[in-house]
Amino acid sequence: MDDRVKPGLADEIEAALEWWRSAGVDCDFADEPAHWLAPATAETKAAPVAAAAVAAAGVRSPPAEVARPMFEPAGWPQDLAAFTAWWLSDPALDDGRTTGRVPPRGKPGAEFMVVVPDPEREDSDRLLSGPQGRLLDAMLAAMGIAADQAYIASVLPRHMPMADWPALAEKGFGALLAHHVKLAAPRRLIALGSNILPLLGNDPAHSPAVLRSFNQEGASIPLLAGKSLAALIERPRWKAGLWQGWLDWTRNS
Repeated sequence: MDDRVKPGLADEIEAALEWWRSAGVDCDFADEPAHWLAPATAETKAAPVAAAAVAAAGVRSPPAEVARPMFEPAGWPQDLAAFTAWWLSDPALDDGRTTGRVPPRGKPGAEFMVVVPDPEREDSDRLLSGPQGRLLDAMLAAMGIAADQAYIASVLPRHMPMADWPALAEKGFGALLAHHVKLAAPRRLIALGSNILPLLGNDPAHSPAVLRSFNQEGASIPLLAGKSLAALIERPRWKAGLWQGWLDWTRNS
């Protein structure tokens, strides 16, 4: 005769719950989706009352999200030296962050202005001090462009590999880039990066060849667009396309 005591229903339930807790499942869930936009019910309407009770008890609610500062064109410097100082220090340019910024380099009125999306990760005092910079130096040498003939600038003040370009365009970085070009006053403009052309007014659905000049306040600057330096390093065969674009550009401008 088996003298062992058979477990009751409560013991079986507790054993099952303990098994799930040991497996790391310590909360309930439901397969049915919740309708978050459904009209308020008596229960949801009572939520503000409960929140008020929590506040009365001395428990602080999480702080409300503070709107990001926007920079206004009215405050942009009107000469290149002041612009560079502002570029390195103005908090509104980068949502309050000022560290990691890299200044542009070169002199105003250069034969060529080269614009890239952002500085390299290695950059500190000098823009494009890493592999991208070495590639650009080699490209400019092959194009017959001396170091003092080029003004090098970036759209963004610091290295931002995962930048939200539509949001940056909405914030006004297209107008800021146009202002930067105006202050630098180059004779020709080279934009290396697919995210740059939309800021200059090119429809992203069109090829870079559609925008062959940059027009601003009645002035027209010849423009050459190509892949970013990072993309050219990753896929060297794209260099041939940029070189052919350079040859066509210099013949026709």
